[in-house]
Amino acid sequence: MNTRSRSLAWDATTAIEALAAADTALWIWTPSDDQMRFTGATRALGLGPLAPECSGAAFTAVAIPQDRSLAEKILKPQEEGTEVAVRLRMRDSETCIWRGVWLEDGLRAAGVVALETKFAASHRDHLTGLLDRRTFLVRAGEQLTQPGDYELVVADVDRLRRLNEALGHERTDLVLAALGSRLNAAFAQDANAARIGEDEFAVLAPRGTGTVAERVREALEQPLRVAGFDIYPTVSIGSAQAEGGPDAPDPAEMLRRVELAVEQAKTAGRGGVAAYGRALESDSLSRLALEADLRNAFVRGEIEPFYQPIVNLLTGAVAGFEALARWRHPKRGLVPPDEFLGLADEMGLMNDLGLLMMTSASRQLAEWLGRHPSAGKLFCSVNLSVGEIERPNLVEDVTRIIADAGLPKGALKLEVTEGDIMRDTSRAAETLTRLREAGASLALDDFGTGFSSLTWLAKLPFDTLKIDRYFVLTMDKDEGSAKIVKSVVNLGRDLSLEVVAEGVENAGLAKLLLEAQCHYGQGFGYAQALPAQEAEVYLNESLADGTAPIKARSA
Repeated sequence: MNTRSRSLAWDATTAIEALAAADTALWIWTPSDDQMRFTGATRALGLGPLAPECSGAAFTAVAIPQDRSLAEKILKPQEEGTEVAVRLRMRDSETCIWRGVWLEDGLRAAGVVALETKFAASHRDHLTGLLDRRTFLVRAGEQLTQPGDYELVVADVDRLRRLNEALGHERTDLVLAALGSRLNAAFAQDANAARIGEDEFAVLAPRGTGTVAERVREALEQPLRVAGFDIYPTVSIGSAQAEGGPDAPDPAEMLRRVELAVEQAKTAGRGGVAAYGRALESDSLSRLALEADLRNAFVRGEIEPFYQPIVNLLTGAVAGFEALARWRHPKRGLVPPDEFLGLADEMGLMNDLGLLMMTSASRQLAEWLGRHPSAGKLFCSVNLSVGEIERPNLVEDVTRIIADAGLPKGALKLEVTEGDIMRDTSRAAETLTRLREAGASLALDDFGTGFSSLTWLAKLPFDTLKIDRYFVLTMDKDEGSAKIVKSVVNLGRDLSLEVVAEGVENAGLAKLLLEAQCHYGQGFGYAQALPAQEAEVYLNESLADGTAPIKARSA
């Protein structure tokens, strides 16, 4: 070894000095010897009375009372390779993170201990170690992009002010820290838990056996002992359910809804529970404000199309977009479609919304076709709302919109549901034929979810079938769904119809659809619905690369 190599070598003294400088200590636990050994910054971490070595009982005794069960967790032998990760507070010390691993067939464990602030980034609540409100909203947004059923729960600790008055802030902080530890331990890694207010905890988790609200209550309403007092915490709980995927609600808006439910739960006294419902909006008067805002949104231009790419599965090229309505509220940001679309329907605004969407999307498509001639026969789909196919002047409006925008024949595609067709099939057939003559192309949306007559399907002037996303999402796991998808594709080909599969979440599903000879794919695997500017960037990049990017697998 040369001189330079020797100068860079680590020795025990150097390592210990580095650990001390970083306020970090090493620990080794050997159960057979009942011995816990420490080296490093033991005094700064409240481990001075235990260093350099102590028994398991001594180690547990120095932990604050509400953390002793966590201290015992470190001592229980585990299989080799099992990780240790525990938040633990010793007497007269701040909360520390203990991390390590079990070694040698579980004969001993070793790791590091440091102040939580050394480990945790600023996105953690300093008292509980849970996510803070801002980060929770970000993580919740990421989690809700994944298909599935979710439940968001907020638990408000009852009478926290009384607890502060009786115990003082420092001891009350110990209670909150203990509750945070219990909440963190109660949920698996697929859940996000946070402290979102002084006395509020939140959890977003997939729905499974038992409700998330029940699991939260079970975790938080266990008695604990602080400063010689037995504390029996109770919580008021609000909850809301959501479906994940491209149309998932905005997490901030979802949290607002759940906090409305918490307020309702509090009216029942300690330990109350309430689920979000539209009645809560009415009770809080926010529904009235929302109605007024929605009417004004049309005047102020706050309703706009977002565009989700539709991709040719054979070539990988972007073939078109589906325009989906989004509301940019000046104070609340993006209002979830599942909230304002139902309200618009109740207020009789759906025809206005449909006209706005067709007009805006057609103008935007005309601009893209002018700027990107290499995009070929780019089209844009717009959904006709329930009953819109029956409204007077629909054909005249579509004719005018296509002419004003200067769109080529078939570039504007109108999507109609089976239910709309089957209400009055003869009248629908006449209207669809006139729309086709006006220059629109036509898609039958969510095919396979209704019970439409195949005889009428052969006679109606559709050029596209859209397979409902449920069958696509489950076709790699459910043989029945796979057969339905293949049957619809074959039916479409027999009738000379193009087929679009919704719900393409990853490259694996795209491959299965291509093998089934499906024409187009649309879903979160390619992109969510994007604002016009971002959609054009996506189109540009796809044209430059020759193919639209798709996720290898669902995140």
